[in-house]
Amino acid sequence: MSVNIEAVPEVDIDNHGKFKYIQIQIKERSGTRSKLIVRGYSWAGYHADILDQIEHTLGTMNFSFDCVGGGRIEHTPEAKEIFVYGYSQGFGKADHSKTVELLKKKYPDYDKIYFSDEGY
Repeated sequence: MSVNIEAVPEVDIDNHGKFKYIQIQIKERSGTRSKLIVRGYSWAGYHADILDQIEHTLGTMNFSFDCVGGGRIEHTPEAKEIFVYGYSQGFGKADHSKTVELLKKKYPDYDKIYFSDEGY
């Protein structure tokens, strides 16, 4: 099954709670198109677990994947707030400003989406 890169959502995170997240640069193997995506889930014990799941779901035959960093997200939907912070011990710190940009596109009705480079 071939998946078009445009069909891959830029953001997929849990609906609420605190959890690990990663930024992944995906690139089509059959072309030159690429895009930055954000994934974050509470089930992930390690940031690498998220990358493993994405590679399995999207398939390494269609795309190459480069995890450019990670951190944590605190998602509070009842307050319409998302806080991005921290880093991944395995992948390093993601550029949280880029994560916030993508989150603001996904959640335009949220009152506060922000980041800090402090904390783990």
